[in-house]
Amino acid sequence: MALTPRQKEVLDYIAGFVQERGYCPSFDEIAKGLELASLATVHKHVSILESKGYLKRSYNHSRSLELAPRYFREMQGSQVESAYEIPLEGRIAAGAPVETYEGRQTLNFADFTGDRDTYALQVRGESMIEDHICDGDYVLIERTADARDGEVVVALVNGSETTLKRIYREGETVRLQPANSAMAPIMVPATDLQVQGRLLAVLRKFR
Repeated sequence: MALTPRQKEVLDYIAGFVQERGYCPSFDEIAKGLELASLATVHKHVSILESKGYLKRSYNHSRSLELAPRYFREMQGSQVESAYEIPLEGRIAAGAPVETYEGRQTLNFADFTGDRDTYALQVRGESMIEDHICDGDYVLIERTADARDGEVVVALVNGSETTLKRIYREGETVRLQPANSAMAPIMVPATDLQVQGRLLAVLRKFR
């Protein structure tokens, strides 16, 4: 981020003012708050921050400053991402024991939670238990109408019922395949089915 210490101080002051009061400060308030000698200095810093994409100005309003999207991406991004990070402290065997070790990585969920096209559903029923998707689990879904054969999708059938199944296209018919050998597949005319998303991840809480 190519900001001088003084430019960052001005930007931080404006952001703090907005957080506290809900609106941007005037140039005079910035000058007083940072003990700057002249409004010309404020104008210079604000113009530079605007040219770098951290501020926006509306010339028809008395309080014309706004924080621009770049500020939220860069100045707050690290704080937002850290809220979705947990330590990744190595790997553990589900078979024979392996030597443990300390990891210094983190596992970041921001790729899921920060995407407006990702949503969650809670699973009801046992039709996908052989894919280790159990009753009560939460599934993270990517909102999309596209899916390849064999992918687990959220399928809207006849415009009224949704189900989580593996999809297979067979001519003019679509087979929605459960992952439960005790259940039969659902056969649907392709015209009566709409894919609403595909599976990204499964979350399970044990307490």
